[in-house]
Amino acid sequence: MFAAIMAGGSGTRFWPASTPARPKQFLSLFGGRTMLEHTMDRLSGLAGGSGLAVICGGRHETIARPLVYAAGATLIVEPFGRNTAACIGLAALHFERKNADEPIAVLPADHFVADVDAFRRTLSAAAELSSRGGIVTIGVVPTAPETGFGYIESGEAGGEVAGIEWRNVKAFVEKPPVERAMEYLATGRHCWNAGIFVFTARTILAELDASMPALAAGLSRIRSAMETSEEAATVAEVYGGLEPVSIDHGVMERARCPVFVVPASFGWSDLGSWPALAELRADERDEAGNIVPAGSVAIDASNCFVESTTGRPVGLLGVRDLVVVDSHDGLLVSARDRAQDVRLVSERIGLEESEIR
Repeated sequence: MFAAIMAGGSGTRFWPASTPARPKQFLSLFGGRTMLEHTMDRLSGLAGGSGLAVICGGRHETIARPLVYAAGATLIVEPFGRNTAACIGLAALHFERKNADEPIAVLPADHFVADVDAFRRTLSAAAELSSRGGIVTIGVVPTAPETGFGYIESGEAGGEVAGIEWRNVKAFVEKPPVERAMEYLATGRHCWNAGIFVFTARTILAELDASMPALAAGLSRIRSAMETSEEAATVAEVYGGLEPVSIDHGVMERARCPVFVVPASFGWSDLGSWPALAELRADERDEAGNIVPAGSVAIDASNCFVESTTGRPVGLLGVRDLVVVDSHDGLLVSARDRAQDVRLVSERIGLEESEIR
């Protein structure tokens, strides 16, 4: 199978460690490797070498290139961020030239997976299912009534592939209020939408042609120029005019081909906030529930999370339920239950989104 990792976006939810110049996917938040490297590692044995591509924006090419090349993968650079439909279309053109009927897994660069073996088994099953001419999405079995995720509503079980159950998709659902999220959790028919899809180049390009003809026309112009001296100039000319639409809205919600969901449980997190990272590092908590780096101290403090990328010591005294992040680009002090709104701080300071994702 092939795989395309989407490494666009500016990562404003992880300010100040993440900035438009170095967003979350290029940070080492755990394990001494960047989020992008973890994602490439996760695909080892499934797709590699020329079968693995990373798509990033031009602003991040310098950061991405050594990481991608060290993995033996291919780097595809978007001159402008135009959301996931255009990004996926560009990746599909790349793999179409190799084999239009080989399954392609498309996934974000900045998510966390605890059980890598289960992830690989799920993706392999999805690839086998996609060979039937449909689109497969990986739905994460929900463990809480999350309001920050979109949901996938499924019908009855359709069967098994490689020992893993799949279902037909009834609908893609927007982020719900908490009452509705609780209903979704109770039905057993709803999964979190992790933004992971599997399809062949032939299938997804046909769906783009049917659902987004203007974008498909632009991709057709790029296809005609590929592997010629005009390729770079054509991509630069065409790409900025493509519709900035997500693949969910542009294709998945109105697909003509069958759409399947493979419910999965492999310890997934979109790492959408500092508290989400704190949950993954729960084993580092002291007896009062604090997570602080070596050299920093927490005195009469409880349930606080501290991250320092500067090496400066951070001192907490008589406080509770805080998120404190010290970086060379800024200092964040937030109530823990407001840390998911850190984007508001970066916007007020004046940081611009460098990519549309």
